[in-house]
This record gives sequence, structure tokens and C-alpha cells, in this order.
Amino acid sequence: MTIDISTLGDCALITLNRPEKLNALSFAILAELDAALTEVDKRPVRALVITGAGEKAFCAGADIDELRGRTLVEQKSSAEFGQAVFERLSNLRIVSIACINGYAFGGGLELALACTFRIATAHARMALPEIKLGLIPGYGGTQRLPRLIGEGRATELILTGRTIGVQEAERIGLVNRIVDGDAVEAAIAFAGEFTAHSLVALQLARSAVARALDLPVNQGLKVEADLSTLAYQTRDAEEGMAAFLEKRKPEFRDE
Repeated sequence: MTIDISTLGDCALITLNRPEKLNALSFAILAELDAALTEVDKRPVRALVITGAGEKAFCAGADIDELRGRTLVEQKSSAEFGQAVFERLSNLRIVSIACINGYAFGGGLELALACTFRIATAHARMALPEIKLGLIPGYGGTQRLPRLIGEGRATELILTGRTIGVQEAERIGLVNRIVDGDAVEAAIAFAGEFTAHSLVALQLARSAVARALDLPVNQGLKVEADLSTLAYQTRDAEEGMAAFLEKRKPEFRDE
């Protein structure tokens, strides 16, 4: 297996374990990742952290050797499968954090983009370099990057294929935080900032924000009103308001 799954406190940890290939995304690894997400969904965890083994790379992108000599049908099928796996990650019931501990190129950056948040070490480097191979991103990069950092910046990065460091990545909103020391520990600590909250409320909030990207403001406000109303009906909301009035810490049950 080239993907490891473990549990650290409230978090599941998925590690791409192919350091000799800079954790490149082969088709087999994508299938393993799909299976790993199924396993994570069964575990009583409150967040997911994804990282890469070794000190050089989070994930250096697709395995180029596998991409040559394929038929049109095979190429389209593989692109759609990769998109489906990353969309599944994006829609996971729990928040996900990409712990970028080195190179995140091509499909590797697209994997990080599918996560809810991204943190990065000081030596991390990011790019969508497909244009340099006469290709374009195929696992969601052209769709998620503009939504995250804006059309202008995303178009520049996609059309130039240039590599950026963490300072620029943080400045343009590609990564949420730059971390020192043990990156996984930092990701677990970051997750701890929201894992104490109600999972139901977290899911509703994420859904409202996601819908905002696809709807005009007046329609998005209707969605927010609907989801906010649903939140008020949960037992966690009742507990949260009672705890506030009683000046105590709430005990959420995700109900």
C-alpha cells in the first residue's frame, strides 16, 4: 500500500507514502485514496489531515509515465475518476486540511485545493505546471483555484505554470497558514480550533459558503436563511445557547 491511514486524537491522518517518487499520484494511488476516504468516513474522527511522506514533497503531481500512449476514452475516464475522488474529499462530512510539507505540483496542488484548508511549511513550493507539458490541469485545478484566489491570479498561475513559495501563497490566499516545526502536529493543532464545535453546524456553515460561490447574493442569502433556520433546530444549537447563558462550555453531541 502506498497510502497510510492512522488516527491522532480527533483527527484521521492520510499519508501519501511514495517518497521515492515524491508521492506522485499514480492511478493506483488515486484508487487507494478513494478507499481511504471510505475508511475515514467510518471512523469517529472530527477532521482529516492529508500529508506526504518524506521531507521533499507533499505530492509532486501525476505519474507522467502513466499518461502517455492512452486512448481518448482512457484519458477522459482517468480525468473524471481523479475529479470524482477529489470532489468526494471536498464534500467529506468533516473538515480536511492539506499539510503541504514540500512540493505540491499539478495533481498534488489539486489534491490540496480539494481540502477545506491548506497549511504549508516554509520550504513548500506550489505550481500547476501542466502548461509546460502542453497540457492543462485535469483534476479540478482550473475550477477550484479561481474560486480560491480569484480569476486573474489563477489564470496567471495556470498559463505560466510558474512555481510560487509559501509567502506568496499565503499572500494570495492559497494557503491559510505557514507553520514551523512538525507540520503534522501543526495541522492537528489547527484542526483543534474547530473540532470542538458541532459537526452539524460546521457542515451547514461549509455548505452555505460553498453555495455562495455559485449563486447571486440574493439567492445565496435565501440559502443562508434556510440553513441558519435548520441550525436553530438542532440539539447542539439549544445546548450552545444554554451554555452561553449559563456561562459554561457547551457539550456538543453532533445532533
